[in-house]
Amino acid sequence: MIGFIVAGLIIGALARLIKPGKQNLGIVATLLLGLVGSVIGGTIANLLGTGDIFELNVLGFIIAVIASVLLIGVAEAVAGRNRTGVR
Repeated sequence: MIGFIVAGLIIGALARLIKPGKQNLGIVATLLLGLVGSVIGGTIANLLGTGDIFELNVLGFIIAVIASVLLIGVAEAVAGRNRTGVR
């Protein structure tokens, strides 16, 4: 479980480094988006037959980082929409 949290934090941090621009996300949001991205990456890797959902492998890690980058973009869009008052 601790390894899963650490991996989520690393994946979230890498996703923030890859995504261009400044993100207005805290450490908790980075951790949560990294955890969700790692579950998505593990699930897709499992479906492709490269390992278990909670097993750290290269393909799952790459997919997790990509999913986290996309999730950060979605989180920014939702937060930006709420800040401007547009619904």
